[in-house]
Amino acid sequence: MLKRKMNRRMMLRSMGAATVGLPLLEEMLDSQVAAAPKQAVPVRAFNVFFGLGVPAPLQTEGFEGVLEPLKPLKDKLLIMRNVDQIRCDEKGINAHYDGASGAFTAEPPNGEARSGGPSIDQVVRKTHYPKGLPAGMVPTLIGGTFFRRSRVGRYVHSYNQDCTVAATMQEKPRDLFDRVFGTISLSGDESDVRRKRLKRSVLDSVVADYKYYTGANSPLGSASKSRVADHLDRIREFEQRAFALKSKSPNAPQLPPRSQILHGGPADPGGMGVDITLEELTTEWRLMADLYALAIQMDRTRFGALTFLAAGERIRLTGDYEYDGKKIWQFDDARQQKASGDKGCSHEWWHKFNEKKKNEALRAHAHMKMREIAYFLQRLNDADSREANGRTILENSLITISTESGDGRHNDVKRELSGVFHAITGANGRFKTGEIMDVGAEGIDVYNTMLAGMDVKDRLGPAKRESTSVDSIRA
Repeated sequence: MLKRKMNRRMMLRSMGAATVGLPLLEEMLDSQVAAAPKQAVPVRAFNVFFGLGVPAPLQTEGFEGVLEPLKPLKDKLLIMRNVDQIRCDEKGINAHYDGASGAFTAEPPNGEARSGGPSIDQVVRKTHYPKGLPAGMVPTLIGGTFFRRSRVGRYVHSYNQDCTVAATMQEKPRDLFDRVFGTISLSGDESDVRRKRLKRSVLDSVVADYKYYTGANSPLGSASKSRVADHLDRIREFEQRAFALKSKSPNAPQLPPRSQILHGGPADPGGMGVDITLEELTTEWRLMADLYALAIQMDRTRFGALTFLAAGERIRLTGDYEYDGKKIWQFDDARQQKASGDKGCSHEWWHKFNEKKKNEALRAHAHMKMREIAYFLQRLNDADSREANGRTILENSLITISTESGDGRHNDVKRELSGVFHAITGANGRFKTGEIMDVGAEGIDVYNTMLAGMDVKDRLGPAKRESTSVDSIRA
């Protein structure tokens, strides 16, 4: 049967504003395109942030310590040690503020609601898409699960050239789903059950397209038809999870209203932290991560940031933590801290870090964070993420992973902002992967080297500052 060539960005069109992208199919492949890997895939850049950090001494243990969950992806990552966010020390507040804002910008914040400079993803976006992204795409997608809001830099990690937040933060899975897929608007009798259902489900509005591409007259082969069916079933699953998700505990944090970023305000209820179980925390995060990864796989977005737990998080976590079939730890922060309120939060383990002690609770928390970051990364490395050049989206994208602190103790801010954990992906062969590298450089020089590797002429930081290229990270 003669099969029609199909474009990678082909969409199923709904009755309303929503579009549902197709996965990469055999009919979209072209041998000549596959032979030119850098031109065959779009330029993408995402910043992935996790709170509190990995103390520098623990980073030296490699994948045998708290970085263990990243080991299955080690060939796809460059782990960078000894990266110092020195420029973030100019205002000398502490890492929760300066370090978090400096992640992906290498500059201290400029007030309560602004960064000190643009973030890596937005500088790359400006260079490669100066006239904007293709129609129908989300220009910048920002999402995350977090619990501290006293400053925007704690949880938002994508900033424009003028240092303003690049997009509204999507804090609930349902809001992220709506932003990616659009909303359905229908006129007519609102009492009609079908119309009400159409307003809630983007998939109900593409039923005709679905039947065509999976039916007898489809231009697709059997393997591709199966992938389309699986793809839409997967969206349906995420949609149902996003619309059904509710807090399981009255003590769980109440997420802020949709489409609203609070500039300043209380860090958390009464400043005393929140009680939450490991199941509640990871259930919401994984749905957020699933939806965000799906948006990238469907080419609905190419730039943005994703946050797992804001800087200086104040949570009192409980629950059994297992990894690879083994029980790692039993979280019970308040009881183990022998304290209540803010002093019983996980935050305090970092302030109590001591190289001469076992730091068991801190290790468990850091290991758990790496497990959840790895969960998101793996979603971009699965079969649905394979692209025309044979690599996965994870391999083709520039994904920068970082955090707020290299130590955690406020008594020495310079030390607190040195040795901050960083990892990057290969960005379609531009950077080395499969290594743990002692970089020994300032974050601003690392970031500017990354920008140069992405064919970006603009540089971060003061124009008069003498830059040092960190060529060791380039492929």
